[in-house]
Amino acid sequence: MLLFLVLIFWGGGHATSLSTIILGTAGSPVFSMEGDFVLGGVFSIHFNMDKTALFGNIFYVCIYLCVHICSIDARELRFSRAMIFAIEEINNSTELLPGIRLGYQIHDSCGVVPVAMHKAFQLSNGGDSIFYTDNNCSQSGMMAAVVAESGSTPSISMSRIIGSFNIPQVSHYATCACLSDKQQYPNFFRTIPSDAFQAVALAKLVKHFGWTWIGAVCSDSDYGNNGMASFLQAAQKEGICVEFSESFYRTNPYSKIQRVADVIRRATAKVIVAFTASGEMKVLLEELARKPSPSRQWIGSESWITDPNMMKFDFCEGGIGFGIPKSVIPGLRDFLLDLSPSEVAASPLLTEFWENAFKCRLRKDVGAEERVCDGSEDMTKLQSPYTETSQLRVTNMVYKAVYAIAHAIHSVVCPEKNSTTKCDKHLMLESKQVLDALKKVNFTKNGYPVSFDTNGDPVAVYELVNWQKGESGNIELVTVGYYDASLPINKEFHINGNLTWMDGRKQVPVSVCTDSCPPGTHKVLQKGKPSCCYDCIPCPEGEISNTSDSSDCFPCPIEFWPNPEKDSCHPKPVEFLSIDETLAIILAVVSVGGACLAILTAAVFFHHRTTPIVRANNSELSFLLLFSLTLCFLCSLTFIGAPTEWSCMLRHSAFGITFVLCISCVLGKTIVVLMAFKATLPGSNVIKWFGPLQQRLTVVFFTFVQVLICMVWLVLRPPFPMKNFSTYKEKIILECALGSAIGFWAVLGYIGLLAVFCFVLAVLARKLPDNFNEAKLITFSMLIFCAVWLSFIPAYVSSPGKFTVAVEIFAILASSFGLIMCIFAPKCFIILCQPEKNTKNYLMNKK
Repeated sequence: MLLFLVLIFWGGGHATSLSTIILGTAGSPVFSMEGDFVLGGVFSIHFNMDKTALFGNIFYVCIYLCVHICSIDARELRFSRAMIFAIEEINNSTELLPGIRLGYQIHDSCGVVPVAMHKAFQLSNGGDSIFYTDNNCSQSGMMAAVVAESGSTPSISMSRIIGSFNIPQVSHYATCACLSDKQQYPNFFRTIPSDAFQAVALAKLVKHFGWTWIGAVCSDSDYGNNGMASFLQAAQKEGICVEFSESFYRTNPYSKIQRVADVIRRATAKVIVAFTASGEMKVLLEELARKPSPSRQWIGSESWITDPNMMKFDFCEGGIGFGIPKSVIPGLRDFLLDLSPSEVAASPLLTEFWENAFKCRLRKDVGAEERVCDGSEDMTKLQSPYTETSQLRVTNMVYKAVYAIAHAIHSVVCPEKNSTTKCDKHLMLESKQVLDALKKVNFTKNGYPVSFDTNGDPVAVYELVNWQKGESGNIELVTVGYYDASLPINKEFHINGNLTWMDGRKQVPVSVCTDSCPPGTHKVLQKGKPSCCYDCIPCPEGEISNTSDSSDCFPCPIEFWPNPEKDSCHPKPVEFLSIDETLAIILAVVSVGGACLAILTAAVFFHHRTTPIVRANNSELSFLLLFSLTLCFLCSLTFIGAPTEWSCMLRHSAFGITFVLCISCVLGKTIVVLMAFKATLPGSNVIKWFGPLQQRLTVVFFTFVQVLICMVWLVLRPPFPMKNFSTYKEKIILECALGSAIGFWAVLGYIGLLAVFCFVLAVLARKLPDNFNEAKLITFSMLIFCAVWLSFIPAYVSSPGKFTVAVEIFAILASSFGLIMCIFAPKCFIILCQPEKNTKNYLMNKK
């Protein structure tokens, strides 16, 4: 009883008995016409049902509340009238279904699933609201086909019902990809593309503009949930991250709508992808309009982005999305505007539309404050989505759906292709025949092709549309590109116009979780966050990244090194002891100076060769020693400059042979000292065993051994020039590889062996009497020589790059100067500065 009183209260002037509601108004079609074959139609003409209407569970109460409380969607009304226009156009055609008159029964589902299901049962029963219990299902038989519905969820429910009777259903606006499943919906066709294509197109659109951090909202319905699931899958493949994904329905509690709006306000993502129906989007945008929020770049699905009702929300300026291509239907506008007062008065729906549009009442029993329509109302001046035909999109889908059904019926009742007169209007048309014929439909109307694939879907073609402010200040829909799924991969998407972005900006907004990583850095994911949130870390040593947002760095080739910015590889500088360097110049000058000193010493000795001090110190070995020292000084020059194959072999072999020659001479002089002392002992003739010939042979023998070692080394595994990449990562060291380390250390070891042997003999002879004894000088020289080369080994091993060569040169020069200074400097001093001591008596120490 309480429910009945509520109905009476809400119905107002429309108070009616409950039985009349249930069996009368609620079940009647809003438009109908008899014909030879009848087409059904279901549209969501009323919408935005008050949430309180859902308090009851009684089905017919919902129907009543829908009819009397909901608002008219003028756009959906246009769709229904477009269906009537197409049927009348076909009835007047002499080529399509000649002699046959199509009828129609168009119902209003209010966008509510229970109502849509009720209409589906009615249409399955031939459109009658009365069910019979006898053998006949209904009075008039079944529908040929149904054009329905605008929403995916109602379409799913209707398809399950009328599909049981094999009645084909052609939708103009249900885009859920789930409806392509022919196992579940074998009777379903549509003239609008599946959301599977739109989801991919939206992901490519977001990727095209470099947006990797977005928010997402969708209708909590089959359309929204399935569409968003497809979009999120496509977005993941494109590397796009989603900050949040919210779903809602227009009849949800206000707190739920408010929460979704707050999530959008707090979001860091500037781009919001809305896969929603118009009803949900209207509710959300109204909530966002209550409290200003930061600017957002809206990306819309075709359901709302082309809806004129949405364009009053000017804070969505710059929104972009995909819409059904614009079309032209000749004569439709005149048909829509041609509403006579009598025609309007005969239709409760048109009456309601007229009164709402012109704010007047056609009935005379109105209140004092309500204006009576006086006939001055002009449809041509009415600003309404009903009269808006400049951008027909979904309306053309309705138009094509009607023609597709008509062509299918034509192929059944007019079997002769070349005849236009032999159509059997008395044929007992079965819906199964129309269903089979629809699968083969393929025609073009007004330049628009119509056909269905095996899933009942058309070829997916979209326009890219942009919300731009016109000169009047109102939002206008501008086509700026297109998407054609039939084109080759990566060529489906094209932009051919200038876009306006949020707040009317001309620059593409940026929406990323982290700013782009510049070249020279790579991305490191932040723990616990999506893959689009990362830190930009400089590339490790020796690696570069030459693109932005590089996921990893890669090493330079071995002969290259990164520049300071680490975004490109440059050839490594080549390092060797070049003659142009200060260090090399100093070493070369010292080397040449040492050679000159040896030559000058030799000249002094040669000039004073008859003096006692020269003759007493084995002048022949002294000259040979000075010659070898000259070579030692000069061989250090072979270590300066870029290594070559010949210079590498020469520097090591020359160094080894000249030093052995030098040490051999010193060793010879030491042996001579010892032999000379032994010869002065009574009865000793040892001097005859080490005369000048033996001294020469000793030098030759010791030197020949070194020559033999060097020859074996050079023949088997000689030194060779190489590029050293390991000592320094950032530069190349040109150096001489040893070839055989055994050969190198054999050469050094042999020199060291002779030096130690010479040092031991010199130590033994250092205290021998007489002033002609130079064993002390040799001892000091060998001590310096050994000290230099003992310290050379660790310095040589640890010195990096060109300094290895410098250490080797220093050792050569130091040991050479040690020999010449210790052995010859005291004698030259006496010869040049103290000639009085250069006498035989002084040297013999006789008084």
